[in-house]
Amino acid sequence: MCRSIKTLRPPVLPEEATEDDIRAAALQYVRKVSGFRAPAAHNREVFDRAVDDIAEATARLLDGLEVRGAHPGVRRRAPEPQPDAV
Repeated sequence: MCRSIKTLRPPVLPEEATEDDIRAAALQYVRKVSGFRAPAAHNREVFDRAVDDIAEATARLLDGLEVRGAHPGVRRRAPEPQPDAV
């Protein structure tokens, strides 16, 4: 596949992947599949929409993964609300 797309899950990426990391991977994927580094004006909308869709799917994937043996706190899910300390 595309060598510039990096693995975004632990333990390869020690901390949570950022939105920028996810978007960069989605952009690289769309560039590879479409064959366009930058699309012509008449393809810009569909190109950008594909990047958005793939970034969203990637975020959902990472949110749902359970990596066994990973350090605690590396999942992308928001932490459980904590009761107020008294």
